[in-house]
Amino acid sequence: MVRLTRVQQQARTRAAVLAAAREEFAEHGFQPAKVDRIAERAELTRGAVYSNFPSKRALYLAVLIDLIEKASAGEPRATVSPTSRVDALGVFARVWLERLPLVGDSAPGGRLQLRSLDGVFDDAHGPAVLAQLARLEALLLAIALERGAPARRVRLAELVLTMLDGAGHRAETSPGFGDPFDVAHACRHLAEIGLEDTWAPPHLPYVAPARTCADAWTAPEGLVDQISGERVDLSNGLVVVLGAGRLGAAEEAVRSAKPGEQVTLAVVTGDPEETGRLVRLRVTDAVGCLRRVFAPEVWQHVRLVLDDDALVASAIGLTDPGDDTESAISVRDGVIVARAHGRGAGYAAGARRREATS
Repeated sequence: MVRLTRVQQQARTRAAVLAAAREEFAEHGFQPAKVDRIAERAELTRGAVYSNFPSKRALYLAVLIDLIEKASAGEPRATVSPTSRVDALGVFARVWLERLPLVGDSAPGGRLQLRSLDGVFDDAHGPAVLAQLARLEALLLAIALERGAPARRVRLAELVLTMLDGAGHRAETSPGFGDPFDVAHACRHLAEIGLEDTWAPPHLPYVAPARTCADAWTAPEGLVDQISGERVDLSNGLVVVLGAGRLGAAEEAVRSAKPGEQVTLAVVTGDPEETGRLVRLRVTDAVGCLRRVFAPEVWQHVRLVLDDDALVASAIGLTDPGDDTESAISVRDGVIVARAHGRGAGYAAGARRREATS
C-alpha cells in the first residue's frame, strides 16, 4: 500500500468532510445540521472536522463554494457578448435563474442550490458585508453592460440583481410560485427604463488628496484575476486594496480611473475563515454567471484579486489589513507615483493620476 503524504492525507480528510457536510446540509439545512453527524458521516472525529473548518458556518460556506466551483468547471464561457443591453440582461437573467430549485426538490437541498444564506449569519457583520458584495456584483455587471466603458449603468445593474435575488428568495419561501421565464422577460425590459445613473457620493469633496511620490514598487507575483482567470500584471495602473466592508468603494475607483487604465481591486479581510469564504462564495458565483454571458474583453481594464494572504496589501505597506481597509496606489512603469489611504483612497489615487496625465 502506498503511504500518503501529510498534504495528501489532509486533502483527503478535507474532501471527506466536505462530502459529508454537503449530505448533512442537503438533508437538514444549515441550522438543524450537526457537526457530530457530519463527523460520523465522514467516519472522522469531531476534532478532525474542526481542525479543517473552525465553525459550522465556515464549513457551510466551504460546501457552497465547492458546489459552485464543481458546477462551473465544465460550463462554457462566452466568446461573444450580446449585442444589446436588452439581450444581455435577458441572457444573464436566464443563467442566474438556473439555480432555482425544481418543484418537488427537498427544501434543504433547494437552499443549497440557491446558495441560500438565510439564517447563516446571526450578527450585523455578515449582512453588512453582503451589502458591500452586492454593490461589487452590480459594478461588474454594469461594466459588462457597457462593454468595458466607465460604469454608467450601476443603478440599472443593482435593480436587475434586486429582482433576481427577490426571485431566489421567493423560490426559497414559496417553492413553485412564479415563472422564471417571466422574471427573465422582466429583466429584459428593465434595460429600456430611463433610469438616471446619478452618482454623487457626499463624502467625495472631503476626501484627502493622494500623496505624490516616486517609490520603488515590487509587485507580488502569482496573483490570479478572478474574472479572467489570468495572471495579474501590477506594473501599471491603479491598485486598490479594499476590505470586505468597503467593497462599495470599488465604484469610486473605477469611475475615477483614466479611460483605458487598468484598475486592480484587491480584496482583504480580517477573518479569512468566515468573511473571506463569504467573499469568495459571492464573487465565484457572480463571476461564474457573468462569464457565461459576456466575453472576457469587457472587463479587460478591471482586475479582481482575492488577496487571501494579504500579498498586495503587504506590498503597498499595510501591516494589518482588515474589513475596513481602504488604500490605493497609482503605478506607472513599475514606480509608485501616488498613494492614498482611508475613505475614498481609490478615488483620490485615480484622480491624482488623471491630473498628472491630463
